[in-house]
Amino acid sequence: MDTSDPEITFDELGQCNHCTEYFANTRRRMYQGEETEKALHALVENIKKAGRGNKYDCVLGISGGIDSCYAAWVCKELGLRVLCVHMDNGWDSEISVKNIRHIVTKLGFDYESVVLDWEEFKDLQLSFFKASLPELETPTDVAILGALHQIAAKNGVKYIISGGNFATEGILPKSWHYNAKDGKLIRAVQKKFGTKKLRKFPFFGALQEIYYKYVKGIRIIYLLNYLPYNKKDAMQLLEEKLDWKYYGGKHYESKYTGFVQSYILPVKFNIDYRKATFSTQICAGEITREYALEELKKLPYDPVKAQQEKEYVSKKLGITTEEFDRIMAKPPKTYRDYPNAEKILELLYSIYRKINK
Repeated sequence: MDTSDPEITFDELGQCNHCTEYFANTRRRMYQGEETEKALHALVENIKKAGRGNKYDCVLGISGGIDSCYAAWVCKELGLRVLCVHMDNGWDSEISVKNIRHIVTKLGFDYESVVLDWEEFKDLQLSFFKASLPELETPTDVAILGALHQIAAKNGVKYIISGGNFATEGILPKSWHYNAKDGKLIRAVQKKFGTKKLRKFPFFGALQEIYYKYVKGIRIIYLLNYLPYNKKDAMQLLEEKLDWKYYGGKHYESKYTGFVQSYILPVKFNIDYRKATFSTQICAGEITREYALEELKKLPYDPVKAQQEKEYVSKKLGITTEEFDRIMAKPPKTYRDYPNAEKILELLYSIYRKINK
């Protein structure tokens, strides 16, 4: 990590706040042997207890990527009855679609796909791009949370299993991605740059979060935090056991996400997600700092492939490549340039932290 995160700080040893926070959180959020195994056993018992008399113990969000597919495998090993749910926003790669099919078929899980209204969702994605905000994935992040909670509530399920994990995602600067649950920001951006009203979009803001958590009693569980999770080992198992295939890059299970992270963010916003990923892997002991620095000398994208992806993304969003380039050339903005609910959200979360000490 470096000063592409404007909020980064360094101590007298030259170590940044991301690394010190990572190690400080390791015991609380990563596998610690017997202690974690006991916690996992108790958690699984609670999930099964909550699922008694129901068809499913839990809902699992699945994208076709490594983390969510491995989480599905773990659920099967733990004897959980799972409803796999995929939020289809129109950007799935062919490989990820096949991966999902193989996973649910071979593991014998039921599957449900939530297909977003493409014209409405496309308009919202384009609005965020026109707004020159780095939070280009906020519409997708919100839709995933909204879809998973709606399906869980519909099926009377109290637990949602996520493939998100601290081991591979423990370092991510807050300055790179503002709170996706700020519905005021989403509506403001859409009102200013969009052409459609959001009638079908599955919103998931702070009020929805409170409702699902405290009224419906639904919890999100990051199952992989309870395991000695290693991405390479997970990939090998998935390939050998479940006919899973790698899609060629971090988050390339989605064509849009892959392009955003490899091209748009580093070119327009000087945000290179490889720095956060490599930093996490260094702290986890998976790679060396020297290896990461050599990799960062390379462009985060292949110029030929990026041009092809730019043409594909532009066409799918309904704009020309010339318009794409014009938007890319506009000065970067932040959420603070638009109406937002940051102060209210900070107050709500401070109250939540006090209640749940």
